[in-house]
Amino acid sequence: MNNKALLLISLGTPDKASFFSVARYLSQFLGDRRIVNIPAILRFILVNLIIVPFRSYPSSKAYKQVWTDRGSPLKYHMEDLTEKVAKQMKNTHDVFYAMRYQNPSIKSQLKIIEQKGYDEIVLLPVFPQYSSATHGSFIEESLKIISKWEVIPSIRTIDQFYDNEMYLDAFVENINQFDLSEYDKIIFSYHGLPVSQLNNVYSEGKCSDRSCEKGVVGDNHHCYKATCFETTKLLTKKLKLESSNVTTSFQSRLDSKWVEPFSDKVIEQLGESGAKKILVVSPSFTGDCLETIIEIGDEYDELFKNHGGQKLDYVPSLNSSDKWVECIVELVQSAR
Repeated sequence: MNNKALLLISLGTPDKASFFSVARYLSQFLGDRRIVNIPAILRFILVNLIIVPFRSYPSSKAYKQVWTDRGSPLKYHMEDLTEKVAKQMKNTHDVFYAMRYQNPSIKSQLKIIEQKGYDEIVLLPVFPQYSSATHGSFIEESLKIISKWEVIPSIRTIDQFYDNEMYLDAFVENINQFDLSEYDKIIFSYHGLPVSQLNNVYSEGKCSDRSCEKGVVGDNHHCYKATCFETTKLLTKKLKLESSNVTTSFQSRLDSKWVEPFSDKVIEQLGESGAKKILVVSPSFTGDCLETIIEIGDEYDELFKNHGGQKLDYVPSLNSSDKWVECIVELVQSAR
């Protein structure tokens, strides 16, 4: 046993593709104040009496489409990633993974880590761009649990890494599996967030007061919109693409008050304007999941064809690729 532990933290997934498992997952996920940021009583009513009853059935149907003997893709990719990182760090860190929502939970994994008595714990949310809904929630939950321990070891947290060279190279490797000259447009589609969450990172003013579409400039370095546009800029440069051939958009919105432009609307417009073949990359997802396999791979492909397009291809996420493993090792080793 090493004297240091690394905990990789991902969002989560239902334990099963059943209605009730999905309902439990959605209730826990959407019940987080950092996900639905409204007064607690209103959040409870909205989530448990409106959203969960209506969304659990269609969501369970979608999960059944991607479910395997090992469970959901997000879970088995995390298992594979953890195993590969553990082999690379066998002489320095014991490696664990946890899900913020459902299992294995942060609480259960930190209990194991506490019992082993490590001198140092590294917390690494596997999301490249910071948001309160991911990094903020993951770190808050972890530290809340650790704060109750009798012996609190040294704690290190890994911040956003959208500009890390190894992370970018890992995505470039996947993107270059496609002949980019065949596509009319390359879409970099990021998970959406409510505009209110973008505004909350600023002590003064709003996201709309800045030029976040131009990337990270000044005090917007923790603005999710700015870091997503910056990620697109960095990948575009590495891929030697013309900026006119790429676009940045945001998917998976719950309502119209989320960050724009919306990916589905962008895809509709491309089809209607005569584009025949497009490629979609999702740099905010380090592991393939429902939002990439079904939403992009199936729903957006159908949407594009219904509006005049012929073919939509999706670049697989990093999952447990060797370069992604190398990136994680480098992030941990450099954050000393």
